[in-house]
Amino acid sequence: MSGFVGILVSDPWLHNQFTQVELRSLKSHFTSMRRESGKLTVSDLAPRMGRSKVVGDQNLTTEERAALIQSFHPNLNDEIYLKLQAHVNAIIGSGAKNSSAFLKAATTTLLHTISDSEKSSYVAHINNYLSGDEFLNKYLPINPSSNDLFEVVKDGVLLCKLINVAVPGTIDERAINTKSMLNPWERNENHTLCLNSAKAIGCTVVNIGTQDIIEGRRHLVLGVISQIIKIQLLADLNLKKTPQLVELVDDSKDVEELMSLPPDKILLRWMNFQLRKTEYKKTVTNFSSDVKDAEAYTNLLNVLAPEHKSPSKLAAKNPFERAKNVLEHADRMGCRRYLTAKDIVEGSPNLNLAFVAHIFQHRNGLSTKTKQISFLADDTQISREEKAFRFWINSFDSSMYINNVFEDLRDGWILLQTLDKVSPGIVNWKIASKPPIKLPFKKVENCNQVVKLGKQLKFSLVNIAGNDIVQGNKKLILAYLWQLMRYNILQLLKNLRSHSNGKEITDVDILEWANAKVRKNGSQTRMFSFRDKSLSDGIFFLELLSSVQPRAVNWSLVTNGVTDEEKKMNATYVISIARKMGCSIFLLPEDITEVNQKMILTLTASIMHWTLKEPLQLIKPTGSPDSHNGSGSLLDDSTSDSSLE
Repeated sequence: MSGFVGILVSDPWLHNQFTQVELRSLKSHFTSMRRESGKLTVSDLAPRMGRSKVVGDQNLTTEERAALIQSFHPNLNDEIYLKLQAHVNAIIGSGAKNSSAFLKAATTTLLHTISDSEKSSYVAHINNYLSGDEFLNKYLPINPSSNDLFEVVKDGVLLCKLINVAVPGTIDERAINTKSMLNPWERNENHTLCLNSAKAIGCTVVNIGTQDIIEGRRHLVLGVISQIIKIQLLADLNLKKTPQLVELVDDSKDVEELMSLPPDKILLRWMNFQLRKTEYKKTVTNFSSDVKDAEAYTNLLNVLAPEHKSPSKLAAKNPFERAKNVLEHADRMGCRRYLTAKDIVEGSPNLNLAFVAHIFQHRNGLSTKTKQISFLADDTQISREEKAFRFWINSFDSSMYINNVFEDLRDGWILLQTLDKVSPGIVNWKIASKPPIKLPFKKVENCNQVVKLGKQLKFSLVNIAGNDIVQGNKKLILAYLWQLMRYNILQLLKNLRSHSNGKEITDVDILEWANAKVRKNGSQTRMFSFRDKSLSDGIFFLELLSSVQPRAVNWSLVTNGVTDEEKKMNATYVISIARKMGCSIFLLPEDITEVNQKMILTLTASIMHWTLKEPLQLIKPTGSPDSHNGSGSLLDDSTSDSSLE
């Protein structure tokens, strides 16, 4: 990298001389210079930078700045604005708005760098929570100061186990290949299982594939790990797990608003609720700049655990000393740290969020008596469907990330983006309004187009208007999303089916395809409809998976599916095997055991889509041994049908 751009990235001078605030000012100044002249060349830099207070105060004359710049970049006519601004963006980040994001879009970092502090913290987390695992014992504990983590993850086992720590039961561990020496196909299966399962619990993995894990690409691997750990640490930040959170609000309307917030925002609200009990007067709005002086932490821990505070250390004036006192207080409380005093004063958003989340898990300071709120008894079915549709939308693109279906879709913008993903070119963007949308009628206009396009796609939308979406009508939003998801999978099947001749794929086609596959495999099991109660034992889907990949199912692990526990074991195995094959599905075991018609259809269609997408399966080398746990490889040595039977 050459020229002044090189100074911005490789020379520590910029980092040492400018604070984050000053860098933002510098970026703003570059923008204004571009507006003045329409372009910016190297020769323009010295005199124009002198106008910036940030640069002008560096005790350099215009001539000295010019000489310095020319020594790095002799060609004075080069236009450097775009490179310059991009690299300043890389240094200062995307702004305060996203400062509390816990690597939500970790796989899209401009400069592929990793934080040693974060890596060490996540390694300590892994060592702690997976220390008793029989398979991983030979690798743990991992040395936090080394890069061993990126070698250990290459077989996919650790990431699968970590997902199960975050959301227990997500992966049936019988489906993980756990031989001491895995061949490339078996490793790939583990990675596929991991990434599909990560999507299913809410991780954004749009820009990462199995090869990235195999090659141990550090920023991508660390991005996935950080998201999994975030989900674990924030798991209790909802009213279902911690009903005492209603103490943070005054009435039912406020409770509904609280229920719609993402977990990190609820954590901030909880922190401010506790701080109001102290003399601390500021409001904490992020896990970075607002906690760098450690004053908020000092007051928070004093109110949560007054018995552990040290009076002699309350008067610490230096932020670093105050941060050290905070961590000593946390240790006396029994909280694992996740961060160092240096991480606090530097405002590491990821590690500060982890620290506060762990404090909440350990001691939240909320009343044991829960207010009685009439609608706190959440509709389980609505909650499950909301989660499935939310994760499905998030799987398209990190820029479309939503935290709550009923709140984040109300302006219509994300729905229009999803429609455009499902049916490219269908949206008239000229009449659409992009957030933030202040005028209510603009939201209605977006949602009216959403409804209009739904009717164009032949959705059943009787008595549904754009205003119903704006108002957050749960049942109508879920009904729309279900039809959108169904349309998506049917279009994918239509596009893949080589002999369809443009014929639309129907639910009946999917049903007949599945029955034909199972029958061809020699089984008498049959699915009469997508609400057939006999499907609750999971046997039919195991037969279907076995028919498209003979080595997929280890039948010695399959139960008879008589008791509820046996049915759930089979259902969990079905979902894990399907994800291991490469199916992107968002259902839960309960959707199979309770025969949720919608999710049963998506499961069957996903298996069909995978089969048609891979008309010629790779052949597994002869004599390659199966996994010791019996799950085997999913690589078939026969070709699958490329059309509906």
